[in-house]
Amino acid sequence: MVETGHVSVIRHMTYQPAGCRAASVETMTFGRLRELNDGGTQRADFHVLAVIDAGPGSVTVDFHRHPLQDRSAVWIPPGAVHRWDDIADVAGHLVLFVPTAPVTPATRELVASPDPAAHWSIPDADWPFADAARRHLLLEASAPPSDSRTELPSILLSALITRVHPPRAEARPTHPAFRLFRSRVEAHFRQHHDAGYYARTLGYAPRTLSRAVQQATGRTAKAYIVERITLEAKRLLAHDRLTAARCADVLGFPDASNFSVFFHKATGKRPGAWQATAATECATGGGGR
Repeated sequence: MVETGHVSVIRHMTYQPAGCRAASVETMTFGRLRELNDGGTQRADFHVLAVIDAGPGSVTVDFHRHPLQDRSAVWIPPGAVHRWDDIADVAGHLVLFVPTAPVTPATRELVASPDPAAHWSIPDADWPFADAARRHLLLEASAPPSDSRTELPSILLSALITRVHPPRAEARPTHPAFRLFRSRVEAHFRQHHDAGYYARTLGYAPRTLSRAVQQATGRTAKAYIVERITLEAKRLLAHDRLTAARCADVLGFPDASNFSVFFHKATGKRPGAWQATAATECATGGGGR
């Protein structure tokens, strides 16, 4: 991992595995994390999957604080702002990987899934299988580099993802229209806020697209877009400390007033008031909306 950006506000982490630039999967102990962690907020361009043997501790992911418990897992997707707290006694491992690392269709769908669960307990019946999958991945990750082994970490990562059994693994298969919509929104939500734009560019009737999004997320296409913009606005306000005017510019609003009306409707607070509350919670280690 490499730090870039302004450390005083937020650390932007880019994927760069130690000793093997071609590797798409890297492992790390919580002991190593403690050496690197200064208690600040981070934002990475890669996935972090943590398997926790023992707690206690906590992690805050996009304004939600999660207690770390024995035999549990944490999943932090790219772009999520997070902070590790009180991890002095946490034992376990972290697996860092790029979005394209998983090799099976099911695990690729999980990696791209909306609303990923940030933390969950691994049932006792599943723990031996999850632990074995982790140990196999750790063993392979420690092997000398070899061209013939380049796919093995990705294969074993897919096995580990399957064995830790993320809650969203229970979700029904998503409609192709939703998968395309999700990807397009992630790429263009800063410029396009209208569900109709996505229906037109993807070649679907608005009703077909709305039905696909509703089935996958329980929300309308418009609500999905609003939530994505709102989450990014919160990140910019709380961690990048941008003004409402600057947020409006970054997120494609005509002006600060228009953005303020949007944010108030979505959250019940004006940007400045929400920013002040978030700053207090960050300073005290709290979490919440």
